[in-house]
Amino acid sequence: MNVVPTQSPARPLRDSARSWLLDGLTDRAAHQPGPHRKPHREHAGHPWWKVVCLTGVDYFSTLGYQPAIAFLAAGVISPVATLVLVLVTLFGALPVYRRVARESPHGEGSIAMLEKVLPWWGGKLFVLVLLGFAATDFLITMTLSAADATKHALENPYVPHFLEGHQLGVTLVLLALLGAVFLRGFSEAIGVAVVLVVVFLGLNLVVVLDAVVHVIGQPVSVHRWWEAVLAQGSSPFAVVGAALIVFPQLALGLSGFETGVLVMPQVEGGSRGQALLQRIAGTRRLLTVAALTMSAFLLASSFATSVLIPAHEFQPGGGANGRALAYLAHEYLGNGFGTAYDVSTIAILWFAGASAMAGLLNLVPRYLPRYGMAPQWARSVRPLVILFTLVAFLVTWIFDADVDAQGGAYATGVLVLITSATVAVTLSAHRHGQKGARAFFAVVTVVFLYTTVANVVERPEGVKIAACFIAAIITVSLVSRALRAFELRADGVEFDETAQRFLDEAVSRGALNIIANEPDARDAAEYAEKWYDERRDQHIPSDEPAVFLEVTVADASDFETKLRVCGEERFGHRVLTVRSAAVANSVAAVALAVHDRTGVLPDVWFEWSEGNPLANIVRFLFLGVGEVAPVTREVVRRAVPDPAQRPRVHAG
Repeated sequence: MNVVPTQSPARPLRDSARSWLLDGLTDRAAHQPGPHRKPHREHAGHPWWKVVCLTGVDYFSTLGYQPAIAFLAAGVISPVATLVLVLVTLFGALPVYRRVARESPHGEGSIAMLEKVLPWWGGKLFVLVLLGFAATDFLITMTLSAADATKHALENPYVPHFLEGHQLGVTLVLLALLGAVFLRGFSEAIGVAVVLVVVFLGLNLVVVLDAVVHVIGQPVSVHRWWEAVLAQGSSPFAVVGAALIVFPQLALGLSGFETGVLVMPQVEGGSRGQALLQRIAGTRRLLTVAALTMSAFLLASSFATSVLIPAHEFQPGGGANGRALAYLAHEYLGNGFGTAYDVSTIAILWFAGASAMAGLLNLVPRYLPRYGMAPQWARSVRPLVILFTLVAFLVTWIFDADVDAQGGAYATGVLVLITSATVAVTLSAHRHGQKGARAFFAVVTVVFLYTTVANVVERPEGVKIAACFIAAIITVSLVSRALRAFELRADGVEFDETAQRFLDEAVSRGALNIIANEPDARDAAEYAEKWYDERRDQHIPSDEPAVFLEVTVADASDFETKLRVCGEERFGHRVLTVRSAAVANSVAAVALAVHDRTGVLPDVWFEWSEGNPLANIVRFLFLGVGEVAPVTREVVRRAVPDPAQRPRVHAG
């Protein structure tokens, strides 16, 4: 009796789960909302004033906690420190990112500008480090925003009492909901962002205007505040000096600029001929309006909260800790309006986390796959969502969902990205010979460099977290690069007219031998000796045609390159030349392309390389050379499952 094997019920379940998990390649991440979202090809874009709201869910949402964090950092001089922040924003960060918008019109951002300046492995490593800081920025945006949303919810008088004291648990639930939404998928988000930002800014305007009215009506409070300010310094100049010292701790109020540039693909461009110029102009207008709006709110809110709220309320456990404007809303406009303000703040803070998640989903695939530094599962959205959510859980647990404790890490990520942008535009001005612009941006670079260093010294937890992300990214990237080293790594193969003629004439004689040659002097003696040695040692039939193939490594740090094969006549020999990132992979790709084009399986002939095998492996991974023959054979084997369809690789 024949027994028909039955499939285990667990296997279809596993296959179904795997199919669901890996569904949605990174191309679909472009349809997620957030600062890094790319529009559909047929998508014409949105007016700049709508796109500013997409940036605003990240940038403007900091109003929910910035005034309270500023007071904790600077005390009664926080309005003066905020004024310094505004001046740096309008006369430092804004000009920098207006130039970044002009030079990265497709939303590449400042990291891409620096990538072009720093080639080879040094450039790749530098980009990986910046990605570590970017991951810090976006992940802390998620965790800090969720923690502050929780604080606003728990401080509301109408919240159920059983939730009190569960800041960590509620924050984790919000992060889990955020991850669940992205696992399910998002539809068009810009309309939601417009509603959230308009409502949130409208309510903030009411709170701030009401607070200003109360300040005007309480001159005694203003006088008392000014006396407290002067008590921290012997003169106004001493107060300004103190504000400059604490200013770096307020730097998280600059969080919207990098995302402001990365939303450029969302800005409509108008007519086709002027689309790019109009998109650049719209983005520069977006950045300016966002900076002016945020500056006005920051100044007014910092002054009003410093004057009207008792200092002890800003301390941990106080009613204004992490929610100064919400405190004023409840105190002066009633719990009904205060609750509406809380709901609006919770919504925009939560959506700021969505924006950050979308940023990560688009930022990671933008660089790592191109470098060959992403594992295969990173091509799908859902595994990345699960990974980022788990990391957000870990960060929230480490900081115990404390808004104040996460401010340093958030500011570090923001400041490093802005500082890298200042360096990028300074180098750009230097390349273009713009001495005045170069001097101005150099000064801005020094300001942000000081701000970054001061923030790191004052609150080193940001660098510690960034270092963890950097170490993880570099480790995963190098392991992935090693695992993917035996792929073809060719983004297409093209033959010029001469190379095609060489192949056609060789195939017409019924066979094709490709002799791999490591170019040296490239003189007559080199080719004659190589020709004789290969015919003698490899027993290539004398009546069969043969061509030399020479691969020159251009930049070994690149992963995929488009191969252009050129034909040359040298001292009576026919030579195919190609430039690429790795010799063995390119030889394999050219051999397979020859088969596809001619229908003839070529024979590829090598000499064994000298040297230690381990050293050759390292040379292959990092320099694109090494032991070419066995690597070429392995690349061909992995690319073509059927042995009968593989080019034949010989070594002797």
